[in-house]
Amino acid sequence: MTEELVQKLPKEITDQIDHWIRKYPAGKQKSAVMQALMIVQEYNQGYLTKELVGLVAEYLNMAPVAVLEVATFYSMYEHSPVGKHILSVCTNVPCQLKGCQKIVEHLEKKCGAKMGENSPDGNFTLRHVECLGACIGAPVMQIDNKEYYENLTEEKVDVILEGLVSGGSK
Repeated sequence: MTEELVQKLPKEITDQIDHWIRKYPAGKQKSAVMQALMIVQEYNQGYLTKELVGLVAEYLNMAPVAVLEVATFYSMYEHSPVGKHILSVCTNVPCQLKGCQKIVEHLEKKCGAKMGENSPDGNFTLRHVECLGACIGAPVMQIDNKEYYENLTEEKVDVILEGLVSGGSK
């Protein structure tokens, strides 16, 4: 670890990355790249910058392009500012058959943003995803890449949004 990295990333961040590095054999720190990106993304209010990707690459002794390939391949990494909460709605066939389009329209109306946009108040980023792997509970929404909500109705969405605004945080 270089002195520059310590100055750019707080010790609590490098400590978290080191925790993941220790899970792999010596010399295999590259294996921690996905978790390192998640840690740095959370530190940076939910998104990665080219500078941060470069810092992760340097910290893990990787080529910057190799880290960038990981960061751009997986959908859990954001590359521009996001809302306080990311709402991902499955729009694949099973969810379509169970009414996800009504859920999408309702979310867009309630949040004041279209899919792929941030709400004007900064609370939400709306996005559609191809599959959340919970077809039996269609229509499905995932919040902040963590929590799943199944069998959605407009009423359930209203309760979820109210809970997020009143007390939920990333």
